Amino acid sequence: MKKEDRYTYPAVFTYEPGCEIAVEFPDLGVATSGVNDDDALLSARELLGCVLYGLEEDGEEIPAPSLLSRVAVDGSAHTALVDVYMPSIRQAQSTKAVNRTVTLPAWLNALAVEHGVNFSQTLQAALRDQLAAK
Repeated sequence: MKKEDRYTYPAVFTYEPGCEIAVEFPDLGVATSGVNDDDALLSARELLGCVLYGLEEDGEEIPAPSLLSRVAVDGSAHTALVDVYMPSIRQAQSTKAVNRTVTLPAWLNALAVEHGVNFSQTLQAALRDQLAAK
């Protein structure tokens, strides 16, 4: 099965007073929600990526997306196309480790070794913190 780089599926966004925005992917039989439009779209993209990644990994056929114009909705719902870029999803799911060479001042290295610091864990945690702040 050929893995696509980008998938785009129609989603139904349903708005009910006092409730989160419900988002359903009719072609995939999955749904999510969000507190506002931005959150609902983000949740929809995350769900879409997870579902399609799971289908790819299980070797299952990925259903063809319906045409947006053929997705029926009622008065409180709207349709939109939601896309996901799969290379970043696949990379995030990868547990493959890579080696990096880092340069430290000798005194910092000695102090870290003395205190039993796990360099790999410390660097990973620092990178996650740094990237989460962006």
